[in-house]
Amino acid sequence: MFGSGLLKGLAITWKEMLTPKVTIQYPDEIYSLPDRFHGRFKLDKDACISCGMCVRACPNNVIKMETETVARKKRLLKYVMDIKYCLFCGFCVESCPKNALGYEKDFELAQYKLDKVPLVLVDEEPLPPEEKERLEAEAAQKIAAAKAKKEASGGKDKGGE
Repeated sequence: MFGSGLLKGLAITWKEMLTPKVTIQYPDEIYSLPDRFHGRFKLDKDACISCGMCVRACPNNVIKMETETVARKKRLLKYVMDIKYCLFCGFCVESCPKNALGYEKDFELAQYKLDKVPLVLVDEEPLPPEEKERLEAEAAQKIAAAKAKKEASGGKDKGGE
């Protein structure tokens, strides 16, 4: 029949006109975001072991990380993400072995000035040399005490070696 496409289109239009509207007035009302939403990044600095897996997993080299080694442990100094190049793919979050990197439900990442675009999650100063020496001396004492305890117990490992 001639005009059947027109009638179908008008039927759909009239049906949609009568259904309730789902428009949200954005600045006044905020849409409830799903739990797996990829928004602003968050970093749990205490859980981070500074392994660099997130840096290597990022396809666009968005993440820049600086560390220092103190008493055989890595310490996170700077963790900066250049969000303007980020794909929000989630590879960095998935690759973190300690789940230190995650997402927040914040999607308002737009900035007016270009220098405010990089997301600085950690920015600390390196430890002073005196503090480094003190921590390394404490670590050496702990290692020596563990070695002495091992020798006092007969030098046998639990692994049978």
